[in-house]
Amino acid sequence: MATVTTRVLRGTPRNLNRLAAALRRGELVAVPTETVYGLAGDALNPDAADAIFAAKGRPANDPLIVHLHDRRQLASLAVVNESALKLARAFWPGPLTLVLPKLPAVPDRVTSGHASVAVRVPSHPLFRKLLRLCGRPLAAPSANLFGYLSPTTAEHVRAGLGGRIRSILDGGPCAFGLESTIVDLRDEARPALLRPGALAREAIEAVLSRKLRVPAQPAGGDRAQVVAPGQLTRHYSPRTPLVLHASLPAAAVVARHSQEVFVFLARPPTPHPANVRWLDERGDLRGVARRLFAELRALDDGAWKKIHVELARGDDGWGPAINDRLHRAAAKR
Repeated sequence: MATVTTRVLRGTPRNLNRLAAALRRGELVAVPTETVYGLAGDALNPDAADAIFAAKGRPANDPLIVHLHDRRQLASLAVVNESALKLARAFWPGPLTLVLPKLPAVPDRVTSGHASVAVRVPSHPLFRKLLRLCGRPLAAPSANLFGYLSPTTAEHVRAGLGGRIRSILDGGPCAFGLESTIVDLRDEARPALLRPGALAREAIEAVLSRKLRVPAQPAGGDRAQVVAPGQLTRHYSPRTPLVLHASLPAAAVVARHSQEVFVFLARPPTPHPANVRWLDERGDLRGVARRLFAELRALDDGAWKKIHVELARGDDGWGPAINDRLHRAAAKR
């Protein structure tokens, strides 16, 4: 891939108009969303989809999520059912992705050959302005090299994709820090949770008045069965080995492993050793989610031999999404 000059741009009206024109020409733009930064390209242009896969080093059989400016655009891309309409009215714009049967307008390259498409309406104001100005649905997986930790700032994107893409739209740190929740509605009678995320499962079930199935993950991350992102066994991974714990050891034990770093959910009682970190002062899981990828990136750039991380407790709210990312990050290569 030829090296290009990468620019980080503020969301001024002039820049947004230039970036919208670039997207219409089939170019790629890294964009802020409320979840993580995405690498956007025209979802109706197969060549733009190919460029996304190439820039990320992403396997062509791992489908992309399509982003819309307005939920009324959904009917032009997918076969819509009543459950999808209920969830769209309740949660869009927001961090919910729906998997539905696709219409011919969506290129097979975007869906990796599947007869379904993953779609959402994001809530980040700059991305919404860009979608409106562009006038096209945009495919936008996370703006990182495939398999690495998702980016939550423009600088994270530049560190990973600098020289591979021309433009990064800087919208500040992401509000949620974890990817969207993905719900499979191809069979309306059997809705399924494919990926826990920034929207709690319980909120979705309340709107649908039924429980979501949680299907078994594709065996060995079999990409032939992957109909939406985030289903591979190993994903969101730092280079440094990651070790997970139901609870981390006491300070005296931690201090004896000075070349390894220990990441708590909440700030542990002081004094604590120099190799201790925490994700939220009080252990609030929303704060943990917002900081998780950024903290793992920072530690991955250090000289630590191992990163130990405390798992979230509880099977509702943010806990399942946090633990899902951690288990995939820690999975053996």
